[in-house]
Amino acid sequence: MDGTSSGYPFYDSAKFNDLLKRNKPVVAAICASYISTFAGYPLDSMKSRLQTTRHAVSIPQLAMLVYRDEGMKGFFRGIWIPLLTISFVRAASFTIYSRTKEGFAQRGILARDSIVDAAIAGGAGGAMSGALISFGSAPFELVKVRRQLEFSIAASKGQSLRKAAGTLSAVKEIYQANGIRGLYTGLSLHCVRDTSGTMLYFMEYDAMRHALGRDRRGEQHETPPWLPIPGSLVPFVCGSLAGVTSWALIYPLDVVKTKVQQRALAGDRYRGPVETFTRLVKGPDPSAPQPLLAGVARIYRGLGVSALRSVTTHGLLWTFFDLTASYIDELP
Repeated sequence: MDGTSSGYPFYDSAKFNDLLKRNKPVVAAICASYISTFAGYPLDSMKSRLQTTRHAVSIPQLAMLVYRDEGMKGFFRGIWIPLLTISFVRAASFTIYSRTKEGFAQRGILARDSIVDAAIAGGAGGAMSGALISFGSAPFELVKVRRQLEFSIAASKGQSLRKAAGTLSAVKEIYQANGIRGLYTGLSLHCVRDTSGTMLYFMEYDAMRHALGRDRRGEQHETPPWLPIPGSLVPFVCGSLAGVTSWALIYPLDVVKTKVQQRALAGDRYRGPVETFTRLVKGPDPSAPQPLLAGVARIYRGLGVSALRSVTTHGLLWTFFDLTASYIDELP
């Protein structure tokens, strides 16, 4: 057929392959994001519940309570928000991260084949990505938290919620209460969390990939002899470790953000980040402060399930990102 290479009108495989190659970070990020998000969402939902519960509860106990009261749907409540937005957020994030590093390389900045340059370039790309993306993702994050915690928010208002309201109803309720500004509740905390967290995440990932045999051009060589794993597992290992460690460092900030947003959504008196953090560490009664260890445990409540989520989502994210990118590279 004229103008085609596959026999189908309106389809030119050469042009389509060229389009994929030119937009490789976007395509790879979208494909990997859907798989990793769906796999890790139940753990993310458990994390939000553990962060806001007032009483200590184990992960199995909480899972049983959620299943008893809400069924399997309870673990996936609000999943349409990240599924509908993750393609745009991750695609933009990886594009900004990749373009920032490419800009450095073209100008000969941080271009040495060293772990230090690789880490700093990755961190700079991550910080730029996190800062820019946070302004667009903040409303979606808030609605997701609202859906995940709608039963506990209703309970704090003295209401009995027999049926979930739905995502559109959650958006409408937030808008009716505080207008457009209501959708940006906790924006400053969200921005700080995403900027610092994404910077640490990409910095650690690029440093580990370099240490495990990837050069600055992106080629994966043999792994060091002290790490007897095949090269195909390197993205999963590095993604999991980078996700867990960077998340653990910013986890207290995420707890404070979730608590501030929960109180705002429930219509309770506003408490700033400092007051919220102090009450978490010292306890709700200033006259009878709890031991510091108990306060630290409260700050890191839910970290276990969050760490498991990070291992799952970030390991799968980078594995499928690399698989998709390699597939695109091999296209004719």
